[in-house]
Amino acid sequence: MPAWVKDGVRGILRPVVRLAMALHLTPNAITVIGLLIVAIASVLVAGGQLLLGAVILTAGSLLDAVDGALARANGGGTAFGSFLDSTLDRAGEAIVYGGIAGYYLLSPTDPTWPVLLVLVALAGSFMVSYARARAEGIGLSASVGLAPRTERLVLVIAGIALAGLGYGIGLIGALIIITVLTVATVIQRIWHVRKLAGARAAASGTMDTTSKEN
Repeated sequence: MPAWVKDGVRGILRPVVRLAMALHLTPNAITVIGLLIVAIASVLVAGGQLLLGAVILTAGSLLDAVDGALARANGGGTAFGSFLDSTLDRAGEAIVYGGIAGYYLLSPTDPTWPVLLVLVALAGSFMVSYARARAEGIGLSASVGLAPRTERLVLVIAGIALAGLGYGIGLIGALIIITVLTVATVIQRIWHVRKLAGARAAASGTMDTTSKEN
């Protein structure tokens, strides 16, 4: 996401951060509240209330920026706060896709292919996050790629909103785009980490080795 967009969002959220500080809410509390709002939005989406679900999902997703801003305003985040935020981000993403799958399962048309597409998009999204986490676990950075979490979230909210306006192909299109971009992003991150690992091995004069994970 462009830096000017991030700056604009931060400016919009400053009053929310000040309110959270006045209410003595912690960043971790904001993270949990955000997940609850996302869950409510996903239930609405599953029930066919797509436009309302998209609006509430947007509000819940914006809280993800509030907890980070609140942590910085309080002097910095904690290791547990970072862990909780990342973990609940994945949970929220799974809940959103679950809501979309529920919407298709409850629709009168054959849900088979749309639900399979939802599952593939979810798997791709999780692989993007997993690739970055594993890279960071071996001391390397892998934040590159076409489809980080924010971009995926924008696409899925736009798709839900379009479907709510009667353009069901918009949600299918968003899921297809997410699937393609997440696969591309995973490949980008694998290639990026390979280069970084090779450079690190060359700098240390040793062969880079990795352990297999069951």
